[in-house]
Amino acid sequence: MNDEMRMQPSYEAQVSGDSLGRYTAKTFGWMFAGLLITFIVAVGGYMTRAIIYVYQMPYWYYALLIAEVAVVMFLSARIEKMSVGMARAMFFLYAALNGVVFCAYLILFDLTVLWMVFGITSLFFGIMALIGWFGNINFSSLRPFMLGGLIFLAFYWIFAMFIDLSAFETVVSTIGIFLFLVYTAYDTKKIQAYHAYYGQMPEMAAKASIFSALQLYLDFINLFVYLLRILGRRKN
Repeated sequence: MNDEMRMQPSYEAQVSGDSLGRYTAKTFGWMFAGLLITFIVAVGGYMTRAIIYVYQMPYWYYALLIAEVAVVMFLSARIEKMSVGMARAMFFLYAALNGVVFCAYLILFDLTVLWMVFGITSLFFGIMALIGWFGNINFSSLRPFMLGGLIFLAFYWIFAMFIDLSAFETVVSTIGIFLFLVYTAYDTKKIQAYHAYYGQMPEMAAKASIFSALQLYLDFINLFVYLLRILGRRKN
């Protein structure tokens, strides 16, 4: 979706269908549903020990990573052409795949640490969502820096697969935290733009809601992971 077009809608136009408040609630509802699926898959795999069979597969991590990237790219590229049901299915598929990855955190970290980081993530996410919703912020000047930050993090973790860069992990994780805090406010603000632009097209509005939910889900997950890297201590 073209953010330049979506972020400059005419808010004075009358919008049919759901009100902005209801549309926003639905979007966050889909996001929370995705988080719940991730949680259920992670806990289910950990409690049943079924995850052991997955982790014993050769190159399981890379296979899951490729699958997750493929789902996100397919959903992002085809969101305007696929049905609403397919968009939701792809979103939930991604959330389930992420649950397999997150099962490792239940193995590596104490439950108390995970709940603490989850609480901090929820607090930070909520504050930035409110800032994005109510704040009159022009993100157009920040988008190049946000994109640059994502590219930097992507290259760092690619190089970290082959080179020991652990000495820089705290600094990089701090950058990741600030980056996804900004993205949380940015993606929350875009909900208003999508509602105004697609409000008279119920099917497209529903798909835009799923797309926004995916973006917010990714913001929350990345914020949680980077906070965990700084605050979490692994089991002995």
